[in-house]
Amino acid sequence: MIEVQSLTKSFKSPGGDVTAVDDVSFTLAPGTFASIVGSSGSGKSTLLSLLGGLDKPSSGTVRVDDEVISAQSDHELIGYRRAKVGFVFQSFNLIPNLSALENVMLPMEFAKVDRSAREARATELLDQVGLLGEKQRRRPAKLSGGEQQRVAIARALANHPSVILADEPTGNLDSKTGRKIVDLLESLTADGTTVIVVTHDERLAERTETQFHLEDGRII
Repeated sequence: MIEVQSLTKSFKSPGGDVTAVDDVSFTLAPGTFASIVGSSGSGKSTLLSLLGGLDKPSSGTVRVDDEVISAQSDHELIGYRRAKVGFVFQSFNLIPNLSALENVMLPMEFAKVDRSAREARATELLDQVGLLGEKQRRRPAKLSGGEQQRVAIARALANHPSVILADEPTGNLDSKTGRKIVDLLESLTADGTTVIVVTHDERLAERTETQFHLEDGRII
């Protein structure tokens, strides 16, 4: 369960304070496929960062599975992100000198999973997202954009997160590959994983069961 109450995030700028997220409240049940839509600068990515514990709010609360993560220390937030959250970044953020398999294994290494188990799960996840055979041994530069996105999704799933946060997961993909990625994200909710995507793509948003439209940091 994700519960957001009166969430606000402001930043200081030379022209005065800027409120990127403004008094946002909502609740999502486990297994929900949700989208956050809005124009550039509406606060979508800032809201995603607050949900993922990458940033702290100016006020308000974020509660995930009965943990008030908005009140946690930096050290506690590291544990929260490692145990409960999988991130899919628009720019993929894969480690360039590691293979696809090694990229997926990396979060499990931080979680102190032994090597044989890391490799077995990474192989299973890459098979699941459709990156098969010798492509798993390729470095990111030798993979297409769609293939890199599949690796990023597999990596996000590595530590069995209860929440997946995806920032523009189809933004750099052709329409066919984009549909496959959306199908994959939607399928993850069947086991109770909550998936939240930030998107400009109305077609993607229409596939989600819950949509939040942001304008100037507020849900409209």
